Amino acid sequence: MVGKKIGVIGAGKIGEALISGLLKSGVAAPENLHASDIARQRCDYIAETYGVTCTTDNRKVAEASDVIIVSVQPRDIGRVLEEVGSLLTAEKLLVSTAAGVSVSYILKSLKRSDIQVVRIMPNITVLVREGIIAVAPAGNVTRENLEAVKEIFGSVGKVVVVEERHMDAITGLSGSGPAYIYLIVEALVEAGVKVGLPRELSFLLATQTVLGSARMVLETREHPAKLRELVTTPGGVTIDGIIELEEGKIRTTIIKAVVKATQRARELLMN
Repeated sequence: MVGKKIGVIGAGKIGEALISGLLKSGVAAPENLHASDIARQRCDYIAETYGVTCTTDNRKVAEASDVIIVSVQPRDIGRVLEEVGSLLTAEKLLVSTAAGVSVSYILKSLKRSDIQVVRIMPNITVLVREGIIAVAPAGNVTRENLEAVKEIFGSVGKVVVVEERHMDAITGLSGSGPAYIYLIVEALVEAGVKVGLPRELSFLLATQTVLGSARMVLETREHPAKLRELVTTPGGVTIDGIIELEEGKIRTTIIKAVVKATQRARELLMN
């Protein structure tokens, strides 16, 4: 990323996480980062905390940057595109994090077909640099720019390049997924308290159990069912817990949650 100027329009939680990740990983230097936010107080905080230029003028960011990351709510993206559209060139790269906003919608809004656009879906765990970021490039995005996107977002997690048609399902699974996991962690903590554990101990046991279990799946590449069998010994205590979970239809409920969230993402779609 040497020499690339990166702009972040919308310095909210995701935008800030990206700025922080880029700096901590050394992918970008402060002088090569530009940010903007509608709130002056937020801009002052970003500039003071990270030593980057931050402004309330989106046009200044677009003009100064080679890669422009628009990290705003879907309802605001039309306004942002109208503001910065005239400053975009065929060589610049526009990246959108807005859920449900298609590449075709962005190009229609810009009234141009030569702009290189990448649609992405990060999740909230980019805040701790453990995100999963799905990247869907338009057909005209150069290999160099795609690699730049992978390097930028690799600073806050793992990057997967996907076809755009999968983005709504990805929104329902990994985009919303942390909320499902947080609900499970919360339940485990409360269960620990229920059976007599101090809350702080229960919290540590529950969170580390979830973290370790996820890492074990990733590192062993074993099917989760096989790993579950390692814990579920014949006549042991775990099988009783599994039976309770199955009676509560936990698997069906989680699957239905992902399906419902995917359907909602499609309803948001801006073509």
